[in-house]
Amino acid sequence: MASAGVRVGLTASLLALSLAATASAASAAGPGDPAIDEPGGLPAGYQLVWSDEFDIEGLPDPTRWAYDVASNRSGWANRELQYYSAARRENSRIEKGVLIIEARRESTRAFADSGGQRYTSARLVTRGLKTWTYGFFEIRARLPCGRGSWPAIWTLGPDALPWPDRGEIDIMEHVGFDPGVVHGTVHTKAFNHVSNTQRTARVSIPDACTAFHRYQATWTAERITIGYDDRSYFQFRRDPAGGHEAWPFDGPQFMLLNLAVGGTWGGQKGVDDASFPVRMEIDYVRVYQLTR
Repeated sequence: MASAGVRVGLTASLLALSLAATASAASAAGPGDPAIDEPGGLPAGYQLVWSDEFDIEGLPDPTRWAYDVASNRSGWANRELQYYSAARRENSRIEKGVLIIEARRESTRAFADSGGQRYTSARLVTRGLKTWTYGFFEIRARLPCGRGSWPAIWTLGPDALPWPDRGEIDIMEHVGFDPGVVHGTVHTKAFNHVSNTQRTARVSIPDACTAFHRYQATWTAERITIGYDDRSYFQFRRDPAGGHEAWPFDGPQFMLLNLAVGGTWGGQKGVDDASFPVRMEIDYVRVYQLTR
């Protein structure tokens, strides 16, 4: 399903800021920066440096994607309920040009590293294979809406630093009990959800679960802007006085694609077992960087 060519030119109407953003300006921006002053879409001078168009049927390309299964036995963060499998077609596969990450309600007792979970899913990462420092990220995806589903498209800094010191950029998060409301968020040591100081915004995309949309982030040395379909709705600016605790985004980050089940946020309204299996479908992942 990957669309042909690279989008370079955008009309003025597509460059308009999204009027559907529902978060306050203060939460959407960095410290002392209440406004978004740049449009969405591919910035001028950026060229494609990495992509996966998911054109080959079967398991995801092992030269591009690894599997994060490290916490299966001990349990995943945020009290999530899923077991993440590795190279298991039931949970991650490419069909008809689309990557499918599927969460299923099933026993995990047969898996050696099971923690007793009743749901399986997948968490794909580029860790150990590819990282980026700055760039424009675009992921075309269709989201699940089952209550209890919690899909995410995001990046993390190096494992050598603990969370949230390492920095996290959430390009897209969606919780199934609130269908069509998409969130963009930045976590740092100074601003994170544990202390309820994360920098975040949300936008309404009513057909997010029935249609594909392009989820986008522009990350530079001075700011992070998040949007969809060339509309920006979130911006976080670097605070020169904040140091690493406020801006840990001057080094490499790797990408994660995952579909969690339940948890402190995704499971706030419970889990609808009748909705399973649920899936996040990804048409492509593209990363661009400034080349001039």
